[in-house]
Parts: sequence; C-alpha cells; structure tokens
Amino acid sequence: MMKIVNKDNISTILGFRAAPSLWFKIDQGRIDAFADATLDHQFIHVDPERAKHSSFGGTVAHGLLIVSLLPRLIGESLVEAKSADVMLNYGYDKVRFISPVKVGSEVRALCKVVEVYEKNPGQFVLKLDVTIEVKGEEKPALIIEWLIMQIFLPDS
Repeated sequence: MMKIVNKDNISTILGFRAAPSLWFKIDQGRIDAFADATLDHQFIHVDPERAKHSSFGGTVAHGLLIVSLLPRLIGESLVEAKSADVMLNYGYDKVRFISPVKVGSEVRALCKVVEVYEKNPGQFVLKLDVTIEVKGEEKPALIIEWLIMQIFLPDS
C-alpha cells in the first residue's frame, strides 16, 4: 500500500514498509539491451553458450541492471507526495551484490523508509533500505541503502 504525504507530514513515513513489489522477470533480451547501453558485453551476461560452462551455469544479469530497476520495482508501492515537484535519485550509501540473478529469474523489492530529513527548505531526503529478492532463492540478489530527494513546490 502506498503512503500519501505532503511537505508538512513527510516525517510520518519514517519506518514505513512498502508492500513487496510485483515479481519482475529478467530475460536475456533485457540483459542484452543493458549490455548494449553500458558497453559491458562480458560473456557471463551475453553469451549463453559460454556462460553455461561458468560457475553460474548460464548468463546472469549485470548487478547495475538490477540497481537500475529500483524505480520500476518500488515505484507504485512506496510514497505519493502531494504538491511535489519531483522525486530524484540522490545516491546510495551502501550497495552489496549478494547473489547473481540468473537469466529467467524473477526479482522483487522489499523496502523500508529508515531516515527522513530536510536538506534545504522544501527538499527532503529519504533513505530507503531495499532488498531485492530472487524468487525461489534463499539469499537476496542485492541489499542497498538508496537515497531519494523529494522536492516540494513552494507554497502558493
């Protein structure tokens, strides 16, 4: 369930746990497109035949591909900010790639708001603890502390 906030009550989202995202399938086409966009064509990502003989047993997604899916995975389940101008990626405090995401796997995000502070008037930083799970796997693919800046329009 999404939590709706405004500039005056944004601190109430501290501790909020978003509902788990929907499962999202990672297919070879997406991995190949990411490889093309980033010019990272390492065989473990784009050569299924060669990757079959690696310790992964097949191709795996780029770790940064999984990071890049955070807005998609969390998007509709976290926060809707009334009177907000924009929500920006502000950075990451911690990123750990725990286990690979094999082609054909499904991933989903679990997210909790662990910090909220006003950086400048009308600009709030939200720190999110995010875990990316892989369906059927015991270990997560990724744990990350993600910083988002929520900018509110000046009062009218």
